[in-house]
Amino acid sequence: MVKSGNNRYDRLHHGRLPTSWKSPRLWILALLAALLPFAVNASVGANPIDFTSHWAGWISLLVFVLSYAMVIGEETLHLRKSKPVMVAAGIIWALTAIAYAQSGDIHTAEIAMRHNLLEFAELFLFLLAAMTYINTMEERGVFNALRVWLVTRGFSLRTIYWLTGMLAFVISPVADNLTTALLMATVAMAVGGSNHRFIAVCCVNIVVAANAGGAFSPFGDITTLMVWQKGIVEFTEFFALMVPSVVNWLVPALIMSFTVPSEKPAALNEAAELKHGAWFVVGLFILTIVMAVSAHNFLHMPPVLGMMTGLGLLKFFGYYLKRRAHRAAGQSNGFVSNEMLEVGENNLGEHQLDLEQTELQPDPHASQPQYNIFKSLERAEWDTLMFFYGIILCVGGLGTLGYLALGSELMYGQMGPTGANILVGVLSAIVDNIPVMFAVLAMMPDMSHGQWLLVTLTAGVGGSMLSIGSAAGVAVMGQARGIYTFFAHLKWTWAIALGYAASIWAHFIVNGHLM
Repeated sequence: MVKSGNNRYDRLHHGRLPTSWKSPRLWILALLAALLPFAVNASVGANPIDFTSHWAGWISLLVFVLSYAMVIGEETLHLRKSKPVMVAAGIIWALTAIAYAQSGDIHTAEIAMRHNLLEFAELFLFLLAAMTYINTMEERGVFNALRVWLVTRGFSLRTIYWLTGMLAFVISPVADNLTTALLMATVAMAVGGSNHRFIAVCCVNIVVAANAGGAFSPFGDITTLMVWQKGIVEFTEFFALMVPSVVNWLVPALIMSFTVPSEKPAALNEAAELKHGAWFVVGLFILTIVMAVSAHNFLHMPPVLGMMTGLGLLKFFGYYLKRRAHRAAGQSNGFVSNEMLEVGENNLGEHQLDLEQTELQPDPHASQPQYNIFKSLERAEWDTLMFFYGIILCVGGLGTLGYLALGSELMYGQMGPTGANILVGVLSAIVDNIPVMFAVLAMMPDMSHGQWLLVTLTAGVGGSMLSIGSAAGVAVMGQARGIYTFFAHLKWTWAIALGYAASIWAHFIVNGHLM
């Protein structure tokens, strides 16, 4: 949480200071000036005002509902989901500030806003580093090599069904469920060909497996990442959800497998080439994950510190790839710029490498295109990242107005933690697991460690019940447009719901001692 001391620091160190500090009177006045905001902020921050029946509260709630309706209708409106929630966030916080100011409090809204902004900043930088690594591995051909290996082996449709599901479950804890689902869906479409029925069932299995695999790892889903960064569940404690996650995938997978034919389509004739440094990037990504975990567990620092350090290492490796490509381009043109290669590791030299690379225009068959890490940064899911900004600030604003306290009382106070946490999973399928989980974290209900693991599980896998309930499902719908549809997924919702119930049952058996 952002402490009020940060605001005092800004006021003291960026304002005008007395020219002389020799007088004891000035020391006393400075001390009072520093402590007064703290006293005010502590008093008002400890007792937030309930604005749920205030006109500002009603308008803010209406603005959020309207903006999220636009998010749900993204495909119909052809409007990117980040736009309405970003505007809504600004309106909600403006109304929040006005409401508190009218009650004579001009500090609480600012402190709460800074707190939510800090939470977004940590999530943003963490995801930006992870997305850059994923995009770099894709650019180096790692994922394409896996895809080609699967489609060229001549596996039967049933084998492909189980392999893509298993790989989605195994890869998503590291590479996130969205990327994994897209990769495996590409394999299903390549092997299935014109067999749309197989592709649809295989895509349903992939989405369920990717979401289930991401539920027992901080790197597998945004919701688990938020829980880990909040410090509620430690890194190794997520593995307690592995058995329930396996059950969540296997139950519907077994049911759907009876509709998958055992025919063996002809193997596709494709080749894949791993670019230079592909496996080194994979190793760097693993090292980055280790650094993020170590920063959190041993240094008691935010995990984003390890991720951004790893991104810096990737940028160094990108610089090496750039110099290597530059040297190869110069040799292919019969020209080697020793002066350029001896410039050294400064910004001017690196930029000059970019300029000379464009001037040389080497034969495209002579060497591979030059790697540029900023291209990987550009290909990050910016709409998704900005959507997170809007959602986190919208939910945070509504919480500052008192709606999260009201929701916590209705859910956790009246239904109890188990019922409320199961409902969170159902809501994740209808709305989205990110705002639902962020709301739960903002509520911070008093419940056992086992219940926190339960809500982590349900928020992670509950979205599988509908195709629009998870980022993986929405992305695969776009990839297999017209084949994997909302209704194609809805046909198997009953089987996925059985897996959802079975995973909760498995959690109570395996982790009952934590409840």
